[in-house]
Amino acid sequence: MAADGFVSLAHPSAGFNLIFLRVGLPTFKPAAVAGHRADGLLVVFVVDDLDAEYKRLSDEGVVVTTAIETEEWGERFFQVTP
Repeated sequence: MAADGFVSLAHPSAGFNLIFLRVGLPTFKPAAVAGHRADGLLVVFVVDDLDAEYKRLSDEGVVVTTAIETEEWGERFFQVTP
């Protein structure tokens, strides 16, 4: 998949996607690392129930960097900080 400033590389047998984002995109969060080059890493997990996973992690005290958001194309996500 590719779009302006975004490319996602995947293979069915790999079990993960490798995603590259152009610096400065509004999707690249948290704001503290936006604009930095080679300064951050996003590890993305695909889950069956995003709301349940958000609640589980929040209840366990994981720091939520970005609350649940929905992209224009329908993708829902949230971000945490280790």
